[in-house]
Amino acid sequence: MEVVNTVGRRKAAVARVYVKSGQGDITINNRPLESYFPLEILQYVVKQPLLVTDNLGSYDITINLDGGGIKGQAEAARLGIARALCAIDEEMRPVLKKNGFMTRDSRVVERKKPGQPGARKKFQFSKR
Repeated sequence: MEVVNTVGRRKAAVARVYVKSGQGDITINNRPLESYFPLEILQYVVKQPLLVTDNLGSYDITINLDGGGIKGQAEAARLGIARALCAIDEEMRPVLKKNGFMTRDSRVVERKKPGQPGARKKFQFSKR
């Protein structure tokens, strides 16, 4: 099997994912998954597409992450892995889509407007 590469995005985070057949090693920015994401919940988020398709020990995954925070990076990696699994085997797509891993979450931070302290917040109104 050749290397399959895909891109996952979430907020400001971008994950470039490279998947090849192997024994289940996940490397992020040349570090093991447990070292890059010390929180168990974020490790679980990254592994979710592999868990629902029963492919946890089947592929070696290398991810280059850039931008955003740790939550956005984990979800970007999840989208990239899900897209790569679809590229490998199209029969996995219904399972991944049903669990919501194939949809890019397009919510991003709203920009700050001039004359206001934030995106929606206004300065206190004073009548006199």
